Amino acid sequence: MKFCEEQKPEVIGVILVIAVTVLRIKAGAEAFGSMFAFQGGRNKLRHWLTLLSGLVESLFFTGLAFGWASLVFVLKIDGYFAGHCANTTREEDYAVHIDCQDEHFPLVMSVASIANTIIRFPIGYVFDSCGTTVTRLIAIFLYTTGTLFISLSNTATSVLLYPAMSCLITSGTILHLTNVQVGNLFDNYRSTVINIYNGAYDSSAAVFLIIKLLHERGVSLHSSFFFLTSCSVIHFLRTFFLMPRGHIPYPLPETFTYGIGCPGQSRGKGEGENKMKEVDVKKDQKQKRADNETPASHLLQKTLQEPKQEQATFQSCVMSWLFLWHLVWVVTILFCQVIFLSTVNPMLTRLANNDQTLVSHYTNAFAFTQLCGVLVAPINGLIMDRYKRKPLAPGETKREADLRSSSLALFLTSLQCFLFCVCFTCPVLPLQYLTFVLQVVNSAFFYGGHQAFVSIAFPMSHFGKMSGVAMSLSALVLLLQLPIHHFIQHLLHGDPLYVNVGVTLVSLLAFIHPLHVSFYCRKLAKQRKTEREVNEQQSAKC
Repeated sequence: MKFCEEQKPEVIGVILVIAVTVLRIKAGAEAFGSMFAFQGGRNKLRHWLTLLSGLVESLFFTGLAFGWASLVFVLKIDGYFAGHCANTTREEDYAVHIDCQDEHFPLVMSVASIANTIIRFPIGYVFDSCGTTVTRLIAIFLYTTGTLFISLSNTATSVLLYPAMSCLITSGTILHLTNVQVGNLFDNYRSTVINIYNGAYDSSAAVFLIIKLLHERGVSLHSSFFFLTSCSVIHFLRTFFLMPRGHIPYPLPETFTYGIGCPGQSRGKGEGENKMKEVDVKKDQKQKRADNETPASHLLQKTLQEPKQEQATFQSCVMSWLFLWHLVWVVTILFCQVIFLSTVNPMLTRLANNDQTLVSHYTNAFAFTQLCGVLVAPINGLIMDRYKRKPLAPGETKREADLRSSSLALFLTSLQCFLFCVCFTCPVLPLQYLTFVLQVVNSAFFYGGHQAFVSIAFPMSHFGKMSGVAMSLSALVLLLQLPIHHFIQHLLHGDPLYVNVGVTLVSLLAFIHPLHVSFYCRKLAKQRKTEREVNEQQSAKC
């Protein structure tokens, strides 16, 4: 009884904490539900299931490769690439053995990231041409292949890690590409949904942390990856039941349906899209009748107030300055991110003086920090969506307003990248906690900002190709990783200080893009003002 009395305040405190947490979760769920509320009961349920299932998929399967630092720790313990170390023994020179393994593991991540970026444009073309189902089936095949390769690998077949990680990182990127279009279901919070998915994409790195913790408790690496292989069933079910065969259009028509449902219902390219076409035809006929009954002066004024943009060609989009500076922005930030991810374990090993307990601690800290990506990413989406509910200026297009709001998000992402590079350049071990935070925030902002900007600046019919070509062209720069890693290991003796200083200076190039977008929006506003003044003068003369 005395023990119960002593523990009573603590028990009451725990109950209060649980109650407050439940109330917060309930309030958050109600706010989240009201934020994405829209008409149509059956469609509402399906849209919600698509959103939530996509969030689960992104959180556990798409960005596994970002947890490479946690997996490397396990692979080192299991002796992967130990047989490739010539003239060294663990008893005589353990440090040399570690350095020998560290020469191979960064290359695995580098090759995987390069393969991922090279294939992005072909996959984007397939996505735009063949639709969601075909693209996701390719991703599921690569995912299953990658997890099986690691499940069947051992110390003698360490080279299987190269194709395995390439398949894993590519499959995750493809699944993420198909999930981005879910944002089209929620017009007012489109960029927010895209950024939430990108945050989950980053946070899925924690899966490798879970594998590391299970490995420390006796669960083998092969068992963990066999379980991940069996999860391919989840991707199959979501592909056929909760995703369209074609694409989710933007803006979203009221008659759009998708997925396998009750008899008589259609999937993406079936009955739903035929109804959309019928509605569009009826609207066009009604508009033509209205135009025939409207005076010419009113038609001229309406045309000036609501300019109709012609569909831009893929070539004109790629050759525009808007895309070229966006490409520089993507290449710069992606290069800094990949350099860090491929060298984080050797860096921690060097700063911790080969103390593997300390390295394990910092590796876990990095992985736990990556879990917060899904919490940070919506901030970027809210920044990009902040003008959605405000009325447009006279003559201003929705695209122009979205571009104007994106310039701040692009600038903040560039600033985070620069600060992140400064921190990992400093060879101070405790400072790496701040490096981990900045890396996760920057990664969440970068991937969400990239996808959201492409969907804003260019036609949705070119989304897959435009997003893919930016990543594929960045592969040319990512190829520099290979000589850089060789330079660090053999000429700098494992000390990457001078290389990190160079990477920090390169990160300054990312600031050009947000400045260009800001000037571009000012130019459009100036042109709109000039056209309005000319129209007013012409109306006054008439």
